[in-house]
Amino acid sequence: MKHFIKLIAVTSIVAFLSGCTGHVYNNERNCSYDYFLHPDVSISKVIGGCGPVANHK
Repeated sequence: MKHFIKLIAVTSIVAFLSGCTGHVYNNERNCSYDYFLHPDVSISKVIGGCGPVANHK
């Protein structure tokens, strides 16, 4: 039973983290960056590397 609980926990964590990644383009679509948990927490967004971004998709 212990192994089953560990398996469920690891699977849940991996599913959560993989669902929180993405790719964002700027308004001109000539620059993009990847983010891990949320686009506003990305280092590229913080330093303004791509300028204003389009809708998160």
